[in-house]
Amino acid sequence: MDVAYGLDEIDYLLLGLVQVDAARPLHELGDEVGLSPSAVQRRLTRLRAAGVIRSQVAVLEPRAVGAALTAVVLVALVDDDAAHHEGFRARMRAEPAVQQCFNIVGQWDYVVVLVTADLAANREVSRRLFVGDATYVRRYETLPAYETVKSGLAVPLPGAAG
Repeated sequence: MDVAYGLDEIDYLLLGLVQVDAARPLHELGDEVGLSPSAVQRRLTRLRAAGVIRSQVAVLEPRAVGAALTAVVLVALVDDDAAHHEGFRARMRAEPAVQQCFNIVGQWDYVVVLVTADLAANREVSRRLFVGDATYVRRYETLPAYETVKSGLAVPLPGAAG
């Protein structure tokens, strides 16, 4: 059992199933883990309340909605003080084109994943986010993705196969 969140083997099984498809009916989930639909609902409610399940979302096909370009952007800030980091983070959180943003260790301070319509839109968003005095950015490098090999947010769980 995970002490921090009180997770047991059935919780992990349920979490694995809902990471793949959160819209599965409760009776199907229950059949998979050996519980009644009401018991599954109680566990999922507990997992949401505890913050283990942060949200349930629809995963869209980017190209179907005009977001054909994914780019990874490496960012180095002007200064390493808290104000620069918080200002940069606030900009990233507020920008819809920023899909993910990670504070990292090494020669770069952040890795940002941008999703835009095309290279021109990426340039416009990058100029707005990374160029100018108010951006807190010393330098950045954009790496447009040629092909998506794997994309997802599923978290590896104990006992899950590869």
